[in-house]
Amino acid sequence: MKECSKSIMRRMHEPNFSNRYFVGNGLDVGGGPDPLGLYVELFPRMQGVKVWDKEDGDAETLDGIEDGQFDFVHSSHCLEHLEDPLAGLQNWFRAVKPGGHLIVTVPDEDMYEQGQFPSTWNGDHKHTFTISKAKSWSPKSLNILDLTASLGGAAELIKLQKLDESYRYTLARFDQTLTPIGECGIEIVLRKRPDQEITDGGRKPAEGIVSKMEAFLLTGFQFD
Repeated sequence: MKECSKSIMRRMHEPNFSNRYFVGNGLDVGGGPDPLGLYVELFPRMQGVKVWDKEDGDAETLDGIEDGQFDFVHSSHCLEHLEDPLAGLQNWFRAVKPGGHLIVTVPDEDMYEQGQFPSTWNGDHKHTFTISKAKSWSPKSLNILDLTASLGGAAELIKLQKLDESYRYTLARFDQTLTPIGECGIEIVLRKRPDQEITDGGRKPAEGIVSKMEAFLLTGFQFD
């Protein structure tokens, strides 16, 4: 039900999407039915988005896409359709340039599948997802924290959010994504650390010295 489109207003009100995540040229994996590129004018630093869908090849392998080809890779509700989500995530991440971002949305198993698998609402789902559980009712449950950790030291987890702002927990079992506002998902944003940052064990501040005037303008305090 146009899950990418549902996310646009929310993302427009979060400055990082305009200023850091959707910057440059991107790849939208599985975006054919509801492409992110429809909204390029709403994210001023986004230069363009190539859609990768079934006619382009296997979303799990991205054959033909070079390592570090895109400034960002986006995927809305595609990972759950893959036979091997970890392999898919690894290939999506390899397509991101150092310093770029991978933005992925998946359904949350409790909000979407609601205790039943195979999925009642989408029979093509191969896996279910949760942020982190010691135990799940789903025989195909995957913890997002485990998946992102498997990407190694280059993957900096920037954002991990359960999208339940419009979810109604008091309703009986019902597919709330059929409503105009129900996202029922988990959003992940990963940044690919450059090699030097991996070597250093994290980000270091920019070189140079902040002048007394700059410090005053930034803080409002006068430094001796």
